Amino acid sequence: MRQVVFDLETTGFQFSRGHRIVEIGAVEMINGAITGRNFHSYVNPERDMPEDAQRVHGLSEAFLRDKPVFANETVAPAFSKFVEGAELIAHNGIGFDLPFIQAELEAAGLARLKNEITDTMLLARRKYPGAPASLDALCSRFGVDTKERERDGHGALLDSRLLAEVYIELTGGAQAGLDFGRNANPGDDGAGGDASQRAPRARPRPLSVRITDAEKSAHEALLDEMGDDCLWRA
Repeated sequence: MRQVVFDLETTGFQFSRGHRIVEIGAVEMINGAITGRNFHSYVNPERDMPEDAQRVHGLSEAFLRDKPVFANETVAPAFSKFVEGAELIAHNGIGFDLPFIQAELEAAGLARLKNEITDTMLLARRKYPGAPASLDALCSRFGVDTKERERDGHGALLDSRLLAEVYIELTGGAQAGLDFGRNANPGDDGAGGDASQRAPRARPRPLSVRITDAEKSAHEALLDEMGDDCLWRA
């Protein structure tokens, strides 16, 4: 399965109010593993850069002035080709990234993306109700190294790389992308025995509990809202 984790930097939050994309970054994943194949481009927004936005991503109007515009073949058409046929993954992708890039594509007279999208912010909120779901908070939860981001600030490609690592953890850890059975015979566990007959080994030490007291309280409150017939209470 091919997936593309992507992120945008913009001049603001709403395309309808004249805000534009200034940077696009994307990271390819195959079968749940990062391949090292990326897409990245700065974009000339053809407008001024609000101070609040520049404080977030550090991209000035002067820096972007000689960069290609969104409709240039090296930007939007190249990005569309890079993500073709892939599931998209983005943080707040349903609420922001995908609608923003669709609006840019439509305004440029280009075809809208038809990809399915997974929103990691919604995924995190379902998995950890009541807990912070920002990219920084999830990086902290999973031990993803953010030193480069702390030093250099936001960047679309860097944030895509961090989000790819977070997504791997959200969906089962790094081993989720491994395919141990690819070269094995049916029924062979790779160690000379029948995998269906071998009992799983116990962990030497139990995994540490990652659930906080606040998350436990939020979970209990959610069950209370579901009522006495809640299956999780059974």
